[in-house]
Amino acid sequence: MARIVMKFGGTSVADIARIHNVARHVKREVDAGHEVAVVVSAMAGKTNELVSWAREMPRAAGDNSPFFDAREYDTILASGEQVTSGLLAIALQSIGVDARSWQGWQIPIRTSNAHGAARILEIDGSEIVRRMGLGQVAVVTGFQGLAPDNRVATLGRGGSDTSAVAVAAALKADRCDIYTDVDGVYTTDPRIEPKARRLSRISFEEMLELASQGAKVLQVRSVELAMVHGVRTFVRSSFEDPDAPGMGDFDNPPGTLICDEDEIVEQQVVTGIAYAKDEAQISLRRVADRPGVSAGIFGPLAEANINVDMIVQNVSEDGSKTDMTFTVPTGDLEKAVSVLENVKDSIGFDAIQSEAGLVKVSVIGIGMRSHAGVAATAFKALAEKGINIRAITTSEIKISILIDGAYAELAVRTLHSVYGLDKQ
Repeated sequence: MARIVMKFGGTSVADIARIHNVARHVKREVDAGHEVAVVVSAMAGKTNELVSWAREMPRAAGDNSPFFDAREYDTILASGEQVTSGLLAIALQSIGVDARSWQGWQIPIRTSNAHGAARILEIDGSEIVRRMGLGQVAVVTGFQGLAPDNRVATLGRGGSDTSAVAVAAALKADRCDIYTDVDGVYTTDPRIEPKARRLSRISFEEMLELASQGAKVLQVRSVELAMVHGVRTFVRSSFEDPDAPGMGDFDNPPGTLICDEDEIVEQQVVTGIAYAKDEAQISLRRVADRPGVSAGIFGPLAEANINVDMIVQNVSEDGSKTDMTFTVPTGDLEKAVSVLENVKDSIGFDAIQSEAGLVKVSVIGIGMRSHAGVAATAFKALAEKGINIRAITTSEIKISILIDGAYAELAVRTLHSVYGLDKQ
C-alpha cells in the first residue's frame, strides 16, 4: 500500500463526463489498496469567467479604476475549485468510494498575505492522514489557502500544481501524479517536431529549466517545491482509459517521472529543447561604465515587476562606455522602455533601442556538465541553417539562444535533430 496525491487540471475536469472519468482514475488507485488524496483545479474556462466578472463589477458601477480589493478578488476566484471538489466528491460517492471535499482553509493550507499571488507557508495534514487511514479519499481545492488575515488567498495562475506538490510533501506521499491533457514530458513540443519523444524520466533540475524556459507542462513553482522536498512526481494523461493495461502499475505507470538525477541510470547529454516566444530586446547604448550602473538599470525594472532575462554587456576599448542589452517579455516592453526613459539622467546613456518578436530557444540536459562542445554543436547547426544568434546565456545544464521569431520552428527542429533527440 502507498500514499498517492493525484492532481487533475482544468481540462481534466471540464465537464460532468470528464469529472466522472477522473473518479474512475481515483477508484483504480483506491481499489489497488492505496491511500489517496486528490487536488483539483476549476473546470476549464471557469477561472477566466470569474476574473472577467470581478473586473466588470466596478466598471458596471461607473468606477474605471484598475484597482479593487484583492481579498474579494480571491474570494471570487477560489469558488471555481470549490465547485469542482464538491462535484468530484459526489462522483466518487456515486461509485462506492468514501470521499469528502476539503477547502484550503479547512485543512488548513496556510499562506502568505499576498492575495492573488500567495505562497504556501505550512500545511497541517494530520486530519487528512487520519481519514486516509480509514479509507476516505480527500478531495482538496487547489490554488488556494488561508492567509494570516483569516481570508482565502489564491496562489496565482498555475497554483494548483503547486498545491498538489505541497500537499504531497505535507502528507509524506510516496508519489504525486499530475494528470493533464498530455501524456508526459517530451523532448520538445510535438506540435513543432513530430519526432519528439516522450521521456520516461527527467531530473528535477532539467524539468525546472524546461518549465522556466517555456515548456508548459508544469508550473515552475511546483517543480521547485518538488525538488526541495524530494517529491517524486509523475506527469500523466487523464484522457487515457483508467482501466487500460498498465495504468495501475505503481512502479512504472505510463507518463514521465520527475525525480532526483540519481534515479536516472542513462543520462543523455541533452534531454530537451524548450522555446519561449514573445521575447523583446532592449539595448542601452554608450552607458557610463561605473560602479552602480547595473543597479541603476535593473533596480527600477525590478520595482516595476518587470522580469529581465538574458543580459549581455560590451565594454568599449577605453573602458569608459558600455552597451547593455537584455530581454524582457514583449508584454512588458513598453512599460520597461518608459521606466528606463524616466531614469535616463541618473543612469547616463546616449540612446535606447528596442525590438519585439524575438524567440528564446534553450538546450537543456544534466549531461552537459561532463561533456564539452555542446554549445559549439548548437552554434554550428544554426549557422548552417542561416539563423543569426542575437544573444547567448548559459548555465551548468542550459544554453539559451535569442533569435528572430521567424526562425523559431526551424531552430527547434534543427537542435532537436543535431543532438539525436529524434532517435529512439
